[in-house]
Amino acid sequence: MVMSLGPLLLVFMLGLGLTPLTLAQDDSRYKHFLTQHYDAKPRGRNDRYCESMMERRGLTSPCKDTNTFIHGNKGNIKAICGNKNGSPHGENLRISKSPFQITTCRHVGGSPRPPCRYRATPGFRHIVVACESGLPVHFDESFLRL
Repeated sequence: MVMSLGPLLLVFMLGLGLTPLTLAQDDSRYKHFLTQHYDAKPRGRNDRYCESMMERRGLTSPCKDTNTFIHGNKGNIKAICGNKNGSPHGENLRISKSPFQITTCRHVGGSPRPPCRYRATPGFRHIVVACESGLPVHFDESFLRL
């Protein structure tokens, strides 16, 4: 009986050892999502805001065409990945049940190399995200829900 448990124990231990790596991958994708799209308390939401935030977040080499910053509470954004604040939307996406304050930054022509110029569009929108392991990992879109 002891001999038959050996391989099973080995598989179990390997599984335990790999679990933190999987969780770390999910966590890094979530952190990347936050870096690109989350700003809890914006100071101003104008063109200067977009230009400084895009540069600060490393989105200007080359100039990213469009990026949306979500303002508010991280918990409410995470809740989109569950039923509390999200509903299925299309294939593998979730749409928020409540609107979020957002600022969309659009590159206003010129060279794709810095310095980048952006136009800000503030608003309140329902947002669509992709989730993995209960965490948002990709911003898909925002729009007014009718």
